[in-house]
Amino acid sequence: MMMPGIPELLIITALAALVFGTSKLKNVGKDLGGAISDFKSGLKEGKEDKKGEEDEKDEKKEEAPAKPTEDKSEEKVEEKVAK
Repeated sequence: MMMPGIPELLIITALAALVFGTSKLKNVGKDLGGAISDFKSGLKEGKEDKKGEEDEKDEKKEEAPAKPTEDKSEEKVEEKVAK
């Protein structure tokens, strides 16, 4: 299926202007532009939030102290000495 060329787009635009009027088309264009800019800013915020969450996870991993391991070899030595 072929995409409409410039002459076809001009005809479609002229028909839309006749049917809806130029003031309604102006408002539709303004609303559409606002929706696109809101969508882009939402995507940008989402990326920043995701990056912030990943940074927080990395910080928590670094802050978590290592679990101390029990050294039972000292206890065994003490038991043998006591005997």
